[in-house]
Amino acid sequence: MSIPVTEAALKDFLIDNDDAYRNLVSEHRQYEARLHELASIHHPNEEEQLEETILKKKKLLLKDQMEAIATKYKATTSH
Repeated sequence: MSIPVTEAALKDFLIDNDDAYRNLVSEHRQYEARLHELASIHHPNEEEQLEETILKKKKLLLKDQMEAIATKYKATTSH
């Protein structure tokens, strides 16, 4: 098994080989899709605005978790 060289290659590798990473990516994409829906609302109500704020924070948390997995993988393969 070759070690992924670029960030994009690493992400693809982890999506293919790491269940936790794949689940985080899937959830991140769901949040992104919902945020696009919310962005298309011209006059969002308070609930929609709150949902948007919460989803943005959740996406950032997921991104941090994905980065932690990638960093851990890089650390274990660089030895």
